[in-house]
Amino acid sequence: MTVELTALHFVYLTFVVGIIGFMLMRRDTTLICVAGILGVGILATTTAQGSVSGIFNSFIYAIKELISTILIISIIVAMSRILIRTGINEMMIAPFARLIRTPAMAFWGIGFIMMVASLFFWPSPAVALIGAVLLPVAIRVGLPALGAAMAMNLFGHGIALSGDYIIQGAPKLTADAAGLQVNEVMAASIPLVLVMGTVTTVAAYWMMKRDQRLGTWRSGLIQDGKAAKHNDAHHENDPSGGEEIENVLSHTSKKVLAAIIPLLYALNVAAMFALDLQGGDATALIGGTSIMIMLVITMLAHRGKGLEKTTGYLIEGFLFGFRVFGPVIPIAAFFYLGDSGFFELFGSRLPESSSGIVNDLGIALAHEVPVNGAVGAVTLTLVGAVTGLDGSGFSGISLAGSIALLFGQAIGSGVATLTALGQVAAIWVGGGTIIPWALIPAAAICGVSPFELARRNIKPVLLGLAVTTVVAIFLII
Repeated sequence: MTVELTALHFVYLTFVVGIIGFMLMRRDTTLICVAGILGVGILATTTAQGSVSGIFNSFIYAIKELISTILIISIIVAMSRILIRTGINEMMIAPFARLIRTPAMAFWGIGFIMMVASLFFWPSPAVALIGAVLLPVAIRVGLPALGAAMAMNLFGHGIALSGDYIIQGAPKLTADAAGLQVNEVMAASIPLVLVMGTVTTVAAYWMMKRDQRLGTWRSGLIQDGKAAKHNDAHHENDPSGGEEIENVLSHTSKKVLAAIIPLLYALNVAAMFALDLQGGDATALIGGTSIMIMLVITMLAHRGKGLEKTTGYLIEGFLFGFRVFGPVIPIAAFFYLGDSGFFELFGSRLPESSSGIVNDLGIALAHEVPVNGAVGAVTLTLVGAVTGLDGSGFSGISLAGSIALLFGQAIGSGVATLTALGQVAAIWVGGGTIIPWALIPAAAICGVSPFELARRNIKPVLLGLAVTTVVAIFLII
């Protein structure tokens, strides 16, 4: 099959390369993404009105595609706020705290608890849910604060977020960009997430123990040696009031609620398997459950003010959701043009044989360049890592999905594996494991320097990426 490449294809490809260059220079990509949409719009419509309108319409299209993901994250953050302020989160984690007796148990225990919590709450809320309770326990049994931060970071922002099997925000973004179903990307990511997580966490723990034994371990504590207060942006201008309400609910009520909440989520997971719920249906179940939990606990805790406070918590959640996805919308708007978004926004402006800009480039590449599984896997790892350099693991995974589709078309197979590999690389690098400005929540709650935390994480993460890339090559072959 041959395709006809037009100026549209080459302009789109030029802007893809430009976006990667901006990311390498750690510059914001919004301007070049908008310029790319405008350039594609001019060639597609040949009118000023059509191209300028295309910018706004592409943002609308991106928001429409992302809204379910933004909404579920916002709702979960809103729910986590009331759990923290009532002290229910402490009750939920207290049984695990009693089991931690050694530094090794503290590292792996905090890690696994963080991973499970992050699958349901996402890592940023989970840091607040877990760190304040388990950090003192870890330090008491001899695990350094920096070691606790590493565990929370690698298991939460690394393993849990790179798979994102419950909320499914990450696989939806990459699947949409690659033209795949969400379940295809999730299935392909399982071996990669397992390999990446195992290699990285084992290497991090071994390096920590080695440096402690050799006397080269640096604590990384901030200058005053005290744990800093968790100070992430979504506490600013808190619409819900932010007052501590821990003593409003009785101890018995907290214990009952702390038992019911995990049970409800366990029932959600069981329902997903039993009813074969995936993608939007699974997200809707989790979202509806989270809203109900938030409403019930808010009414119980705030009593007479409960009606007003429910709105405040929702606003706080939405503020957080749009702060996280603000940088994602422009880049997603551009990369959606590489697939079905182009036809919806600009109509049939490509040759009749075209199946989308990215598909066309992939087919052309297959005829011109000798591409194989090894080249494709290495390229996707590099692309994923580069897109994560801005400290937002989600801002570039649409790019990873688009390029995975391009290489998959060229190779003739492995689109899902390449997509999952790009997703894993992007989120491990940019989601909050080796970029200092993305490490602030975990570093702050543990009172350590984000730069020292990044320094400790970088070798294990790079080793994990190398091994995971080799595994992906064999999976493609």
